[in-house]
Amino acid sequence: MDPSKLAKLQAGARIGGKGTPRRKVKKPSKSAMSAADDKKVQGALKKLNMQNLAGIQEVNMFKEDGGVINFRAPTVHSSLPNETTAIYGKAEEKTLSEILPGILNNLGPESLTALRQMAEQLKVSEGEKGADAQADDGEIPDLVEKFDEQD
Repeated sequence: MDPSKLAKLQAGARIGGKGTPRRKVKKPSKSAMSAADDKKVQGALKKLNMQNLAGIQEVNMFKEDGGVINFRAPTVHSSLPNETTAIYGKAEEKTLSEILPGILNNLGPESLTALRQMAEQLKVSEGEKGADAQADDGEIPDLVEKFDEQD
């Protein structure tokens, strides 16, 4: 092997100065990175003077398209003066029909009427989509010109 290439390879593998062993760079583990991220999040929440709300078993966020973002056993921090709430944990995307049986007993009368209105809107929008699709499938366009004749 060429001595200049060998010297170049040796110089690239050394981390320290002359006389240090040749080692590869150690990469930090992902668990160490997530622990550092958790510390950063906790520091940011502390700056906002947010308090941990214990005892929350489930959080559901309803989206406009009818989907639901569901958190089981989330960590919830809140600050009333700042009107800020932080919810973090493992989130799952679910449909309203999957969540509905479990949340009916938690809903009040106002929420129940809003939920009924949302369900009616979904039915109407799905009905319109289905009617449009059926109307488009059955139609055959009329023949306008004779395209097989030659001049």
